[in-house]
Amino acid sequence: MTDRPFRHDSAEAAADAIIEAVGKTIVLGLPLGLGKPAQFANALYRRAVEDPSIRLTIFTALTLDVPEPSSDIEARLVGPIYERLYGGYEALDYATARRKGALPPNVEVHEFFLQPGALKDVASAQADYVSSNYTLAPRDILDRNINVIAQMVAVDGDERDRVSLSCNPDITLDLMDAVAAGRRGERTRIHVVGQVHDRLPYMTGPAEVEAEAFDHLIEHEALNTTLFGIPRRPVSPGDWATGLHIAGLVKDGGTLQIGIGALGDAVAAALMLRHARPELFARTLDGLTVGERRAEPETGPFEEGLFGCSEMFVEGFLQLYRAGVLKRRVYPDLDVQTAVDAGQAPPEDMRGHVMEGGFFLGPPQFYERLAALTPEERADLPMMAISWMNQLHGDEALKRAQRRDARFINTGMIATLLGAVVSDQLEDGRVISGVGGQYNFVAQGHALEGARSILAVRAVREGADGPRSNIVFSYGHVTIPRHLRDVVVTEYGAADLRGRSDAECVAAMLAIADSRFQDDLLDQAKKAGKISGGYVIPDAFRRNTPERLNEAMAAAKKDGELARFPFGTELTDTEIALAGTLKRLQALAGKPVSNAPKLLSALMASPQDRHREALERMGLDAPTSLKEKALSRLIAGLMG
Repeated sequence: MTDRPFRHDSAEAAADAIIEAVGKTIVLGLPLGLGKPAQFANALYRRAVEDPSIRLTIFTALTLDVPEPSSDIEARLVGPIYERLYGGYEALDYATARRKGALPPNVEVHEFFLQPGALKDVASAQADYVSSNYTLAPRDILDRNINVIAQMVAVDGDERDRVSLSCNPDITLDLMDAVAAGRRGERTRIHVVGQVHDRLPYMTGPAEVEAEAFDHLIEHEALNTTLFGIPRRPVSPGDWATGLHIAGLVKDGGTLQIGIGALGDAVAAALMLRHARPELFARTLDGLTVGERRAEPETGPFEEGLFGCSEMFVEGFLQLYRAGVLKRRVYPDLDVQTAVDAGQAPPEDMRGHVMEGGFFLGPPQFYERLAALTPEERADLPMMAISWMNQLHGDEALKRAQRRDARFINTGMIATLLGAVVSDQLEDGRVISGVGGQYNFVAQGHALEGARSILAVRAVREGADGPRSNIVFSYGHVTIPRHLRDVVVTEYGAADLRGRSDAECVAAMLAIADSRFQDDLLDQAKKAGKISGGYVIPDAFRRNTPERLNEAMAAAKKDGELARFPFGTELTDTEIALAGTLKRLQALAGKPVSNAPKLLSALMASPQDRHREALERMGLDAPTSLKEKALSRLIAGLMG
């Protein structure tokens, strides 16, 4: 028996105990995403603000911060939504101060992955960003002489001898050897703090550890504040088309990795459509596909099923599990795994599992469903260290046996005609998010037999000056270099780039670019000598337009499929309609001169009874000022 953990009933008491133990130089490691213990981190931050002699350095990733509306009209829409999502959430004080440019000089925050898009104009976040692959983050954190690790943990009923690292075993498990070495006096002592949250799902597998692994545990009902939830994003027609193309590349009996967001939801939902309604899936995919195929798509239901192997356990995996798609079991013993693959039954006392994840994050309902899992279901979905998930080193033979026919599906912002992909930062150096584990999974896509790396990129984005192509000839920064090119998918199809020459790669990428930009892209490739001067884009690919996509998917939509929110939404029908209206208004306002007739026409409209609910929701049903009257007319006019 040990004297660990010391138990506290307040974050302040734990913070004071840590300062007494380590002194006034605190190097604090916090997990990425959901698992940050806000109250403990805030208590340490407040001590540093009050006492400038305390030096607090925080190493973490993906600090979740409640977004701020950018305008009055946006605030009217999202204010009540944010209250539903984040009411009761305790924000991280360092995040609020950093966003406002108000971090004190004795506090530094270093992250290796930023909340996507949220900090591109925050100077300290950009300057203090650490570019590191996810699997190398533990090494880089240890190199900074970290002396405190803190994270939220879960408990199971009245059991207090064991706790679960729950949403974030990812890096913590990889740091545990260093923690043990410090306790033996072989390196800098690392103090481990756990903050219990009663509503955090209790996940098992390696994520379940002895309570004595912690030096301090904080537990009080007042700490069970709202868990940070990521609202579901609407799946656009283009996202659906991309998801359908990708679903046709996934082999039954294979391995799956997907990420968060609308594209991840689209992939998971498309796989479910393929499983439940294979004929409709095949017809829809056939309508979306033009030109020659390098290989016939996979369109049948999942008889053997898939094994999930993903650093991020997103809601889509739980949906696939419930739908009977995620069901191929793997086993923790190579001999057993090999025997099962040969058709033999596993030992009666060995239970396999169907999913491995490194961390999870998603909407509030996702956490509730995870918390409601039965013990048997928990065992199907263990949470693992990121070193296990993201690389082949360490028990490589077993990983190779388990991860057969893998499809590692990640997203990018921009792709070049030569097959490089930009996923983390802009050309001017501003970081949008981070590399995370994308490189690791791309590398596995090349290293594993039968595996493919699939990078999804939206062909077009809407800018203030209209649509712009995300397929470019070249870009001043890349995340995945062209020598690792494999499969790039847009809403217009899949470009299989593995082993192709530069000219073949250019032709394949042009075939999945939006037709509004193909001629300019082709000219650039010809001028660079990367494709024959006489090359002509085949007619089949000259109809890469949103209109053709809508035509190809119309039958499936009419049949009740391809919903905007395939897994549900936190929004009401009125809020969904308003969100679309405000998006149109923002697009028009981005070019006020050229769009003046449309804006003027909307302003001339008079609100009708059919607009009442929407205007009431926006607090504009009884406008008093000229601004409110103009906003109510604009909303009514654009809603039609």
